[in-house]
Amino acid sequence: LKTASERLTALRKESAAELEKKISAELSELNFADSRTEISFSVLPGYTENGVDRAEFMISTNKGEPLKPLAKVASGGEMSRIMLAFKNIIADYDNIPTMIFDEIDAGISGITASIVGKKLKEISENHQIICITHLPQIAAYGEHNYRIRKESSGSATKTTVEALDENEKVGEIARLLGGINITDVTVQSAKELIAASK
Repeated sequence: LKTASERLTALRKESAAELEKKISAELSELNFADSRTEISFSVLPGYTENGVDRAEFMISTNKGEPLKPLAKVASGGEMSRIMLAFKNIIADYDNIPTMIFDEIDAGISGITASIVGKKLKEISENHQIICITHLPQIAAYGEHNYRIRKESSGSATKTTVEALDENEKVGEIARLLGGINITDVTVQSAKELIAASK
């Protein structure tokens, strides 16, 4: 049992080193220029069906900061991007055909949102991506866009999903950019955002 567990630990540490490199590369693309990652191993007090290892993902998202457990250091926006990196890597191992991202835009905006949108588009070359977002920078990258509406009447709530053609996509992204009042400026900005995502 001891020999088998030691062999398993060695294999895990070897795989962890490869995984650390892949995660670091993904995070670098997702605007974590100064991040460091490490998979830390500790020994459990007794044998389990999975050996004696306890693995923990450690990260430092800023230069000069020590490595800390992921659960204790990541903000909402950071966690969204870290999970995107993880899902992209895991999908390649597990051959996941469809990936769903809800709240991937939590805590991010501006340039980072555009980076996330670009990364989602890259992933969509090999996997079907379903992404629910409120950010125009991410929505602009969608190949097929849908508007989801919730309406309440009396004691019931009804959700409708409608496919958008290209003009409706421009209008919806303009609405996300400018709010209730859609102007020529927001429409032009929406068109520019979509053009930049091609």
